Amino acid sequence: MDWTAQLDKWTAAYLPDLDILHDEPMSRHTSFRIGGPAKRMACPASGEQLVLLMGFAQERGIRTLVIGNGTNLLAPDEGLDALVIDTSAAMHAMEAKEDGRISAAAGVSLARLADFACRQGLTGLEFAHGIPGTLGGAVCMNAGAYGGEMRQVLESVTALFPDGVRTLRLEELDLGYRHSLFTDHPEVVVLSAVVHLHSGDPETIRAQMRQLMDRRKASQPLEWPSAGSTFKRPEGYFAGTLIEQCGLKGLTVGGAQVSKKHAGFLINTGGATCADVMELIRQVQERVWTEKGVRLEPEVRIIR
Repeated sequence: MDWTAQLDKWTAAYLPDLDILHDEPMSRHTSFRIGGPAKRMACPASGEQLVLLMGFAQERGIRTLVIGNGTNLLAPDEGLDALVIDTSAAMHAMEAKEDGRISAAAGVSLARLADFACRQGLTGLEFAHGIPGTLGGAVCMNAGAYGGEMRQVLESVTALFPDGVRTLRLEELDLGYRHSLFTDHPEVVVLSAVVHLHSGDPETIRAQMRQLMDRRKASQPLEWPSAGSTFKRPEGYFAGTLIEQCGLKGLTVGGAQVSKKHAGFLINTGGATCADVMELIRQVQERVWTEKGVRLEPEVRIIR
């Protein structure tokens, strides 16, 4: 019995309410709108369901990929012989606690979390309102924008390790620029987190979020599918500036293009494949290294 049949039998017996999709195109679950079918995609509604799924997969050696909104992923054209677990579909629980704390599940979008904080009269998450990912992904990448980042607001994270569930304090997360404990240990899965915010005026908070969103719309190609900033910021430089200085705005491979609006973004102009984006990444890296002597490292997570 292959692993998909084992999974179908087990979930029918132990998680009959779990939403399971068969041969689900990854293009429906990534902001690049790229990627072939995942053999199975599960959409748990709670951390408990996710823990049970991961335990089953670990026991049977099934490859897993846990995703949120897929805003930082490039999935392969041929699809994935894997169990993809989508936290964004149903893991949406949020709760306001005492002293400016909010507990939220990994699948909550940053936009919804920031809106929730605003309604509670809590400030500190305004920077996150326009970031398109989920809380789980934001924790893993220490997501940030406009001078804010997750390490400024995180208090603790509850995660599933191979030996069980643990809650880690901020100082244990090893947060840095687009880095955390979880980037070094991809086998660890974020289940939920607690953010610690401060009291503020809801109207002022809302105005700040609108202002940052306006800045984002004016400078970024949000009208096109992409994974946001494709490259990490090299020390002492800005990736987009280097790419523009090399005259690469508009460079196109198949349906993939260096955005004419912001050179730090590679976009899907229609029908782009994973192979198109990979080749465009390679060409940009090569040109920037040749002309500027700077090596660009992808920020987008490339699934093999």
